[in-house]
Amino acid sequence: HLVESGGGLVQPGGSLRLSCGASGFNLLDYSIGWFRQAPGKAREGVACISRTDESTYYFNSVKGRFTISRDNAKNTVTLQMNGLKFDDTAVYYCAADKQYYRCYDDETMYADWGQGTQVTVSA
Repeated sequence: HLVESGGGLVQPGGSLRLSCGASGFNLLDYSIGWFRQAPGKAREGVACISRTDESTYYFNSVKGRFTISRDNAKNTVTLQMNGLKFDDTAVYYCAADKQYYRCYDDETMYADWGQGTQVTVSA
């Protein structure tokens, strides 16, 4: 069971830190992906971190602004979001995969999902 936290309302240019936690399993054993879905749009990949070699990948327009990392002591995966833009407004989800060697931005490759957390960028 995955749980996201840290969403909220932020002004353009601001920062938020999302956290993905798990109960009942160790996130170190899983690749973790962050996805988002804006109103009226399809869900898209944001970033992911692989379970095998900790490689990180960033998708779409977040490169250079977002950072994904693990906090092993807390059994969480965080998504640090800086330089937020209006277009970053969406519900953000984390997802876990244990099957594939590395992570991808393909949501069909992830078996476990959190309920999502709302991020709103507004002046």
